[in-house]
Amino acid sequence: MSDALGPSTALLTDHYELTMLQATLASGTAERRCVFELFGRRLPEGRRYGVVAGVGRALEALERFRFDEPTLDVLADVVDEATLERLARWRFTGDVWGYAEGEAYFPGSPLAVVEAPFAEAVLLETLLLSIYNHDSAIASAASRMTRAAGERACIEMGSRRTHEEAAVAAARAAYVAGFAGSSNLAARQRHGVPTTGTSAHAFTLLHDSEADAFRAQVRSLGAGTTLLVDTYDVAEAVRLGVEAAGPDLGAVRLDSGDLGDLAHQVRAQLDALGARDTRIIVTSDLDEHAIAALRSAPVDGYGVGTQLVVGSGHPTVGLVYKLVAREGADGELVGVAKRSSAKESWPGRHWARRRHDAGGTATEEVVGTGAPPALADGERDLLVPLVRDGEVVGREPLDAARERHARSRDALPLASRALLRGEPVLPTVRIS
Repeated sequence: MSDALGPSTALLTDHYELTMLQATLASGTAERRCVFELFGRRLPEGRRYGVVAGVGRALEALERFRFDEPTLDVLADVVDEATLERLARWRFTGDVWGYAEGEAYFPGSPLAVVEAPFAEAVLLETLLLSIYNHDSAIASAASRMTRAAGERACIEMGSRRTHEEAAVAAARAAYVAGFAGSSNLAARQRHGVPTTGTSAHAFTLLHDSEADAFRAQVRSLGAGTTLLVDTYDVAEAVRLGVEAAGPDLGAVRLDSGDLGDLAHQVRAQLDALGARDTRIIVTSDLDEHAIAALRSAPVDGYGVGTQLVVGSGHPTVGLVYKLVAREGADGELVGVAKRSSAKESWPGRHWARRRHDAGGTATEEVVGTGAPPALADGERDLLVPLVRDGEVVGREPLDAARERHARSRDALPLASRALLRGEPVLPTVRIS
């Protein structure tokens, strides 16, 4: 099955997950029914909310989690023969619930709940954490950036600043959190993320003059193209650009200097040249704070690279994957938890809801164990089925996650709009 779906993902894991499996096979506990939960004890320092991303990628990776012959060959000297035999027939048969992609989350939110035999659930720890931690970090940063940008578009363009596969995942996560598109073509191919791009400084430098470069670009790509105008002298480039494309020039891009001051100068020049509809795009190591600082400038869009793909200072969000319940002697689930005060976990399988006031503004994240009470006015359940009896049931178009994020973020309190450091904008209320 993994061949039809793509290469196996079973080795995207840690050695100790396989040795735990071996030991539990020997002790007779490997097939005990268990519940693992993926959650964060806290948000990254200063962040007011997080954004769930990577759910769709995790479901695709789970479908390809198979121990085929090449994979088993790698493990021949890692685990014993009995474990290799169990791995050869490994299939995920359990259930997964989780926060839907694009949803906001808070400390203690059970972003994924996995119920399956220990032999199945334990092997998913590293795979799920690596996807959720990376993608949620990118989406959380992207959400702050698009919030700061308001109605102005943000374009992801950080592929050259990170690992080639991380670049594709980052483009996808940024799109979920409101970015208009990406420069990454693999993200277009795999995930349907819109892509855009025109030229770099090398294109201008290749030609004998800036005017020649602009004329060549306009002939090839049309007057609606975006011209990069800071290779030499910005004012002269703007003049040459309008001369080459006419007043219908699509946009100019500024990639260096005092972007706010330059944007005002360029806007005035474009208007004077009759190019009143020509947009101004700015790039150059932007983050959410730089974007916010440009609110008063006549900027129409932002290209964001390095700071986006490194999570704007938080390249991971610190999610963990912990066993919270296991099958007891009577066949019923028994809550279990690590007791360390520094790394506290909460025993038992959890449900999660968000409470809203009469105006639709979120007020609390409610997380509980046991049978959940009936939904009250203003409450909504957050956990949705993702996998049932080993089959993926939670697949959805990426645009659905994008729309969900917009709704979820818009329902947060006004404090979520501030870029200042602070506590989570929603308290997490625990009910046991």
